[in-house]
This record gives sequence, structure tokens and C-alpha cells, in this order.
Amino acid sequence: MNVNDLDALIRPPTQTAAAALEVLRAAADPALVNHCLRSWAWAGAIALARGLRFDAELLYVAAMLHDLGVTPVFDSHTEPFEEAGGAVGRVFAAGAGWPPERSERVREVIVRHMLPSVDPAQDPEGHLLEVATTLDVRGAGADDLDRGFVRDVTRLLPRLGFSEAFDTAIAGQAARKPSSQAARLHAGGGVAEGGRFWAAFD
Repeated sequence: MNVNDLDALIRPPTQTAAAALEVLRAAADPALVNHCLRSWAWAGAIALARGLRFDAELLYVAAMLHDLGVTPVFDSHTEPFEEAGGAVGRVFAAGAGWPPERSERVREVIVRHMLPSVDPAQDPEGHLLEVATTLDVRGAGADDLDRGFVRDVTRLLPRLGFSEAFDTAIAGQAARKPSSQAARLHAGGGVAEGGRFWAAFD
């Protein structure tokens, strides 16, 4: 991945990855679309900095679909949003012709992005999506990246009020699903904390 060419960085690596971006754009508002694309960009930069090898197509698809569970069309009133998003990812992958094991992998990566941590040795894609989304939501780890790169990414993919909208979405998830990872995130104030961090880049 070339982090010096932002247009190339966010470009889908395969036709299947491009289809995942199309699904995202059909279901989500522009702020959530940009969050997913920024998460992919952060993941690539983190992987480069840490020397992590990963499956680009798998991670791109997971990054595009990971938050579909908070959108009105895919929100589940009983299942955690990452489980709902993982189910969408698995169905998408099967429809794209991926074998069962690979379809299951995209579900795993999406579900694991809400865990407090994911071991990169066991699941590099799950680890990268977890740390990249944590960075984009909470600002955690942003100081480890070049500040100019962070500004360039946020200019190319502006936040568009994402922090406020996502805070509202997570609060709703937490209220309906009190044992979920969303409830943990909401109770810790992580989204609001991230909004204050990212305000400097708006």
C-alpha cells in the first residue's frame, strides 16, 4: 500500500472490494462511508509502520461493511451491531463467490473489531480493523502516525459530524443491548472523547 498516494490508498484493491464499497454507499450516510474509508487508510498506514502483512481484499471488505449494523436497514434490535454487520459481511462474501472459510473470516474480522484488543499474530486483519476503527472513533494511536498524513486523510475524507452521529448510534445500541460491546464503549465515554480529539482536525 502506498500511503503517499491517498487516491491509490483508498481505491478498492479488487472488484469484490469495489462491490463492498458500493453496498456501503447504498446503505450508509456520507459520514459513515468516510469513517469506513478512513479506517481502511489508517489500517494500511499502521500495517506499514508495524511491518504487518495482511489480506488486502479481506480487510477492505470488512472495513467497508463493519458498521452496517448501525444503519437503519441492517440494525438488529437483539444482536450487537458488530454481529449484525458480520452476518451481512458473510452473506456478501458468499454472494461474491468466496468459499465458506473465507466468508466466515470476513464475519470474524467484523465481529472482532469491537473487542478491546485482537492479537495480530493470530488475526492480522482483525487486529488492523480493531486498531484502525479505535483510532478513527477515539483518536487512540493517532499520535503514532505522521500528523501531516492524518490531516491529509481527514481532508480527503472529512468527518462530516461523524463523532456526534456515532455517539448517538452507540448510545442507542447500548440502551437496547446493555451487555454488548457498544454498551462498554458508551459507558467509557470513548466516542465523546474521540469527538473532542478530532475537533482539532475539522
